[in-house]
Amino acid sequence: MTTRDPEQFPHDPDLNLATSGATEIDGDLPFDWTVYDDLDDGQRWTTWHDVEPLCRGPQPLPEWVVTSRGAIDTDLGILKTGKEADVFLLERADPHDPSQQVVMAAKRYRSPEHRSFHRSAAYTEGRSMKRSRDERAVQRKSTFGRLLAAGEWAGSEWDALKRWWGLGLPVPYPVQIDGTEILMEWICVDGETAPRLAQTRPDAARLADYFEQLRAALVTLAQAGLVHGDLSPYNILAAGDRLVIIDLPQVVDLAGNLAGMDFLMRDCTNIATWFTRRGLEVDEHALFGDLVAHAL
Repeated sequence: MTTRDPEQFPHDPDLNLATSGATEIDGDLPFDWTVYDDLDDGQRWTTWHDVEPLCRGPQPLPEWVVTSRGAIDTDLGILKTGKEADVFLLERADPHDPSQQVVMAAKRYRSPEHRSFHRSAAYTEGRSMKRSRDERAVQRKSTFGRLLAAGEWAGSEWDALKRWWGLGLPVPYPVQIDGTEILMEWICVDGETAPRLAQTRPDAARLADYFEQLRAALVTLAQAGLVHGDLSPYNILAAGDRLVIIDLPQVVDLAGNLAGMDFLMRDCTNIATWFTRRGLEVDEHALFGDLVAHAL
């Protein structure tokens, strides 16, 4: 705490020391601070307070979300590379508050010269951008248009994560979006990233339970008029006894996209094929018919 000589500040209304004869600062006016060390390479101050409220995750926030202004973001390494984005591990922690510490997944959409949105036309059918000139730039694939495309896909995934979370679907909790970076819950098992469903060899009981979990999620999606659009055992994580669906930038509106039913059929085929190969007979046509019935 810092004190000031009353003789040097005779007219300070806060101190009012010259007229009161007080020799110490009022305890209700503390001057206190905490000193933080300089940041190292690969670190930054938390961006939680830099983004707009709508760019933060839905309420109520899980207890593990770190909101301290003194938190530091530290890159821990890359988890996954993709055609459009890379996923990193990122620790957000306040060095002076051990309770404010978490490791998250940071999905960062790539710069224009290092990415490919070759599938975007089919997935974005029925979507529209706020400004027609922006939409034309994306369609021309100009440099500016490619920048917009990265932001559009990040925004689409962010919106999908929030909506799916609100529907109670098994997706990572979306923490925040800042430009083309999305921070979300890290899905792990015993401190290690949960494996993709394709990498697992579940026994018969767990295989059946996994399918019922996935079917229930697909029914909820169909009732909401949504399709994942690229669902496969490679973008479903097996976190112990629960499944978590990831990679949502291409989510399709079942009615608004002319190919919506085709995407749904493909998702059903991918899922049915994998479960059948693992020993649980699943008919993709029966699954598709079931989901369509819930969508109508």
